[in-house]
Formats: sequence, C-alpha cells, structure tokens
Amino acid sequence: MKKDFLTLDPEMDVLRAAQLLLKANISGAPVLDGYGRLVGILTERDFMQVALQGFYHGEPGGLVKKHMSLEPQYVSPDENILTVAEMFIQGRFQRYPVIDNGRLVGVIARRDVMRALAEYYPV
Repeated sequence: MKKDFLTLDPEMDVLRAAQLLLKANISGAPVLDGYGRLVGILTERDFMQVALQGFYHGEPGGLVKKHMSLEPQYVSPDENILTVAEMFIQGRFQRYPVIDNGRLVGVIARRDVMRALAEYYPV
C-alpha cells in the first residue's frame, strides 16, 4: 500500500486531472470532497471516454465530478491480501483506495499485491 498518493478534487478540470495522472505515471486516483471523504475515482478509462466524447461531440473537458466513477470500491487496511487479489482478478480497477474509519489512508495497486504474494512464493 502506498501512503503517498495523488488525490483529485471533484471540481477540478478533467483535462488537468488527466495531466496529473500522466505526470504521476498512474492509472487512476481517488477523488475527495472538501471534507476529505472518498466520492469517486477517476481512471484512464474515464478519461478515454472524455476524449472520445470530445472527438465526436466537440471539445473534451468538464469537471472531474461529471466523469469520475461513482461509489468506488475500496478495501480496509485489515483486508486479507488474498481477498484483495480476488478483487483485482474479478474487477476492472488497477488500484483501490484503502479506507480506515472513513478516512483515506492509502492506495493499493495490483503491483503491491503482486509483491506481497511473491513473498509467499520466494524464488
């Protein structure tokens, strides 16, 4: 789990948010409201939809809140690593927010789970 992570604001321009994702070399980021609560996730997939809409209907853009995935799945810091691995296998996301008592405390990515599982099967 990463404790140093990018978060986005729902009122941010989606094109600016996409630039931040590219600069950070990540596939998505949690979106927090003014109280620090998780309200969505913006992913590469969401941005691709923005770009396609822009291509077909004019200039791409808008606010993050219009394009983010709502009601995001998340995990707790106490979640079993095998359960998290199953979430990645069955789901479409490459990372999940880690929520503890309603607060975002980290982000876990597929690569983090891969590292943890590799410890069970050392070469």
